[in-house]
Amino acid sequence: MLLSNLVEQVTDKEVTGNLDIEIKELVFDSRKACKDGVFVCISGAVYDGHQFIKDVVKQGITAIVIEKETEVPDGITVIRVKNTRLALACMSAAFFGNPARELKTIGITGTKGKTTTTYMIKSILENAGVSTGLIGTIETIIGEKKIPAVNTTPESYTIQKTFRDMVEAGCKCVVMEVSSQGLMLHRVGGFEFDYGIFTNLEPDHIGPNEHKDMDDYIQCKSMLFKQCKVGILNIDDSHINQILQGHSCQVETFGMSEQADYRAENLHLWKEPGCLGVAYHITGKIELDVEIDIPGKFSVYNSLAAIAICRHFGVANQDILEALKGVNVKGRVELIKVSDKYTLMIDYAHNAMSLESLLTTLKEYKPKRLVCLFGCGGNRSKLRRFEMGEVSSRLSDLTVVTSDNPRDEDPMEIIEDILTGVKKEKGAYVTISDRKEAIKYCMDHAEEGDVIVLAGKGHEDYQEIKGKKYKMDERDFIQEILEGK
Repeated sequence: MLLSNLVEQVTDKEVTGNLDIEIKELVFDSRKACKDGVFVCISGAVYDGHQFIKDVVKQGITAIVIEKETEVPDGITVIRVKNTRLALACMSAAFFGNPARELKTIGITGTKGKTTTTYMIKSILENAGVSTGLIGTIETIIGEKKIPAVNTTPESYTIQKTFRDMVEAGCKCVVMEVSSQGLMLHRVGGFEFDYGIFTNLEPDHIGPNEHKDMDDYIQCKSMLFKQCKVGILNIDDSHINQILQGHSCQVETFGMSEQADYRAENLHLWKEPGCLGVAYHITGKIELDVEIDIPGKFSVYNSLAAIAICRHFGVANQDILEALKGVNVKGRVELIKVSDKYTLMIDYAHNAMSLESLLTTLKEYKPKRLVCLFGCGGNRSKLRRFEMGEVSSRLSDLTVVTSDNPRDEDPMEIIEDILTGVKKEKGAYVTISDRKEAIKYCMDHAEEGDVIVLAGKGHEDYQEIKGKKYKMDERDFIQEILEGK
C-alpha cells in the first residue's frame, strides 16, 4: 500500500520526504528490515530502534518513523511522531486492513480473573454458535489453531495480524486479555473495543520495569474505558471510580452490591467427591440460577462478567448455563479428577497475593486438610520466597516445598529461602526437591476429604534450568503416578 494510506490514522506527524511511495512491509525489529519497508523506531527497555537506522536503510528500508531527534540518511522519508508505539499500532491496523472493524472485540483488564473470564466468554459464545477467537496469557486461539503465548498482550502488529487471521478463519468475535503493560505501551492502540471489562485491582506489577506506583498502574488500567463503546465493571472493587475517571463509554456494572446491574445473591459453596464449585442466583438485567465447577467467590465475579457480555449477544440462558458448567481453564484452579477420596487441583498462583487468595478461598470449603505444594523461580526476588512460605504455612495444614523454575540457581538454596518464611508460622512442612516425587508424596499420603493444591506452574509445561526449557507438565506427572510409573 501507499505510505500515505499507511500513516493516515497517525496523528501529530511531521513528514519530511515523499509519502506517495509503495510500502511492502511494516517493520519494528531491525533484523526483519527489507526492501521497500517502513521501519518504526521503538524505544525499548533493552534496545532503541533509533540506533539501527543506518543498518535498516542498507537493507532497503525507504521510510522511517521516529520520536527522537536523530540522523537519517538522505533520500529516506522521515515521519516524526510523539509516540512511535502508538504510531505502530495505528499503522498496523491500516496495514492489515483494519480487521477489528470486522469483529466484535472484547478486552478484559484487571489484576486477577482475566484469563478465566476470557475462557468463560469464549465458551458461552461458542456454545451459542458465535465463532470466537482468543488472545491471552496461555495461548492465542484461532479456530482449531492454538499458538502458545509469549506476552499476555502481544505487540500491536501481532494483534492486528492475529485479528486479520481470525477474520479469515471465520471468527465473528475476539476476546482478549488486556494487561496494564499492553495499555501503557499502546499495544491495543489503533482501534476501539466494542466491550471493555474490569475485573478487580490489587497492588501488582509495580517496579522499575513496570509501573512506578499504584497511581500509574490504575491510570493505565483506566485507559481501556476511554477506548471502548461499552464498559462492564466490577462495582464492588474500591478502585472503580478511579478506573472510570474520564471514561467515554456506556457503563454497566456487576457484583454483589445492591447497585449492580448484574447482581449475584444467595451464594452457595458446594462440594462432591473430588470436585468443588459454587452456585448463585443472578438478578438485575437477567434472572438466572448459575452453577460452576470452579471453586470460590472469584468464580462468581468472573462468571458475572461473562454473563453480562453474552447478554449483549442475545445468548439464550440455556447456552450460558451449559457453557459455564463445562468451563475448565488450564492452570487456573484446574480440578484434576483422580479420586473420590480427595480433591486435586493445579493453579498458577506464583506470588504471595495470589497464593493467599487461593488458599483462603479453599479453606471456606472446610477440607480435612489443606495441602499446598509449591516452589519459587530462580533469578527472582528472594522476598517472594519468604512471603509465599509464610502464607502457605499460615493457611495450609501441610506445605510441600519443591522446585519450580530454578533457572541459574541451586534448587536447594531456593527451597532454604522458602523455608525461612515457612518456619515463621506453625504449619507442618516437608521438602522434596524433585517435583514429580513431591506430587507423588501428596497423592500417596492424601487423606479422606483433603484438598491438594499444586501451585506455581499452572499452564506451564516446562521447567527452566540454566537457560534451557525441559518438558515438564504436572498433568503428565499425575497420570504417570496413577499408572505406577
